[in-house]
Amino acid sequence: MPTVYVRGHARQITKGMTFEEILEPEIKTQKGGDEIALVYFNGKMRELFKRCDRDGVIAPITTRDSAGHSAYCRTAIMMMVKSADEIAKEKGLNVRVKVEFTLGSAFYCTLHGDPFAVTKDFTNELVRRMRKLSDDRTVLVKKTYPIDDAIALFHHQGMTDKEKLFRYRTSSTVNVYNLDGYYDYFYGYMLPDCGYCTLFDVFPYKEGLCLNLPTQEEPDKLQPFVEQENLYDQLALSTRWGELVDISTVGDLNEQICKGNISDMILVQEALQERRIGEIAEQIHERSGVKFVLIAGPSSSGKTTFAHRLSVQLRSFGMHPHILSMDNWFVNRDKTPIDIDGNYNYDVIEALDLEQFNEDLTNLLKGQEVPLPTFDFRMGRRKYTGESLKLEASDILVIEGIHGLNPRCTEAIPDENKFRIYISALTSLNVDEHNRIPTSDTRLLRRIVRDNRTRGKSARATIAEWKKVRDAEEVNIFPYQDNVDAVFNSVLIYEQAVLKQFAEPLLFGIDKSQKEYYEAKRLLKFLEYFVGVDTASVPANSICREFVGGGCFPV
Repeated sequence: MPTVYVRGHARQITKGMTFEEILEPEIKTQKGGDEIALVYFNGKMRELFKRCDRDGVIAPITTRDSAGHSAYCRTAIMMMVKSADEIAKEKGLNVRVKVEFTLGSAFYCTLHGDPFAVTKDFTNELVRRMRKLSDDRTVLVKKTYPIDDAIALFHHQGMTDKEKLFRYRTSSTVNVYNLDGYYDYFYGYMLPDCGYCTLFDVFPYKEGLCLNLPTQEEPDKLQPFVEQENLYDQLALSTRWGELVDISTVGDLNEQICKGNISDMILVQEALQERRIGEIAEQIHERSGVKFVLIAGPSSSGKTTFAHRLSVQLRSFGMHPHILSMDNWFVNRDKTPIDIDGNYNYDVIEALDLEQFNEDLTNLLKGQEVPLPTFDFRMGRRKYTGESLKLEASDILVIEGIHGLNPRCTEAIPDENKFRIYISALTSLNVDEHNRIPTSDTRLLRRIVRDNRTRGKSARATIAEWKKVRDAEEVNIFPYQDNVDAVFNSVLIYEQAVLKQFAEPLLFGIDKSQKEYYEAKRLLKFLEYFVGVDTASVPANSICREFVGGGCFPV
């Protein structure tokens, strides 16, 4: 009989027991958001319905963990799309649900195929059927199919997006989930049955519907849906941009690449982004009194390249922009806050000399000449090298920094003199119609490539610090993303295909013995979906160049 260790306690089990059976006592008693969703067995992630046949260490993964929360969301999505498919078929209609993007805790979805109105009655019926799946604890069955058989299966179900996706897979097999006769593919692990998924709501929204689910931070409750109009508008705009080049999924992108259409598609995407930047520049120009453009966004959102491209557009309106980084107003190292690990914390707003920053901006607004600082990271001090600035009538400051949207940063400056821009990599491309690409994955791949190119940092080091970066964003950036005059989405629909050849060697360099290995393996699996593209067709001013190099701006 194998012996397993659960939280340090030895337990003898019958060979072939599922992890769900082994952990049944913990699963029954754990409440308050710590429900077990998956496990690590000897360091490798496993689904609860997998069987254990040898000695090892079991570490539960709960819905408070990223992987556990993602499994909950995938399971809820499958419950919803199965229920929608049933309703449509009962009406004799061919209707597909496409998961578009996230809005806070909700997944925004649209319906495609035969005309079908999303009404409150329809979403109530979805919830009723999903609730029955949950109450009945309907089981999810996972089976591995030869790739050709999987393609035939999804062709029969009318899932052309999955047919196209698997056409470009090098793997000979694919894992398919069966939920009471409804077959689907999901990028990532699932819960063993629908009974684990008890909190959800579905309601009409805009042109589609929203599936609202618990957050990772509070998995034991359903948060009220909060509208984010600016975010929705930009994500919907990016979706329309993809439709202009007939790309909404990875399979579509791969098809365009293999047809030799990549150069034209890149040019169209870049032109659409440039038009959007021009629109923002025009907004700034039309608002008299704006002297400070504040740009903020999460890590690897392309703030620096965007600031340069916006400055070029501002010049086309007769303005004279000056780009400044808020980092140059860091306090000296002896006053820099320390994090819980004893390291200097440059992410908190207290790392900035807000008094001096506001004083300098106020004096510039008054028409005074102001000396400009430069922060010496090696010495840990601000220094002045003789550079100064005096704002003339056509001058405008373009200031980028993670705290730019925080009102404390510019509290001394009247609102009429400020224009706030939130920039992020809001991924609109989907793996397929039911598997969206998390925005954070795009930014992590960008950061891995850039950190290695500009700092010589390993992928392992970047992955190791990523959670800390994400936690800081939740506190310092995301709360202010709606307090803006404009939103810019920096994602390019083709960029994962470009990042692929830069990121893969770095990720393969992480050893199996290192704890970052499994995250690297997950990212490598994700990159397998893409047909690679070289950088030859990527323009020198592209935001993509900020990460892969070869750009025309000093970034």
